[in-house]
Amino acid sequence: MEPLTAHWNEAIRAGVSDDLAARLAGNVRKLRQARGLTQQQMSKLSRLPRATWANLESGTANPTLAVLHGVAVALQVSLEELVAQPRADAKHYPKGALPSRKRGAASVRSLLPDDVPGMAVERLELPPGERLTGAPRAAGTREYLTCEVGLIELVTSGETFSVAPGDVVVFRGDQRHSYLNAGRETAVAYSIVMPEPVA
Repeated sequence: MEPLTAHWNEAIRAGVSDDLAARLAGNVRKLRQARGLTQQQMSKLSRLPRATWANLESGTANPTLAVLHGVAVALQVSLEELVAQPRADAKHYPKGALPSRKRGAASVRSLLPDDVPGMAVERLELPPGERLTGAPRAAGTREYLTCEVGLIELVTSGETFSVAPGDVVVFRGDQRHSYLNAGRETAVAYSIVMPEPVA
């Protein structure tokens, strides 16, 4: 009876291992494709050999923690997301479901429900004449600011930019900066902070 139990336990472990490898392969492939990148591009971003990336997506790899960390950083996801059960492709977040905060009369609402290291997407709403001082982000980040309604005056790195609806300003996210509603109506802008693109 004991040899049968040992064989059964080994079969269960192999099945779990195969399931995990298949899940990792599917998640890595899906995350890469969602970003519209090739295996070669992901290999460069993650600083992993192209063959390693191909093996990950085929389910034949037995990656080290260092390799998984490189993949997670390149895809901008957590390690957990690489091996988690697949989630639904879409999830609805009603207004008010995501965190928001008041800073003076200005309101800042997060638009990114997932914890993506080094990344933030926020909606800024400033009444006329209101100034919002932005906190410097992590070193090596870029901020992309666009205005949807009104007129935003952005001050960063000693320069002032007037940002009208549809304009975009890109600047270093690790610098002190501020946003001023220079118009007569409530201004709405969107801020996207992400790691600086790899050249």
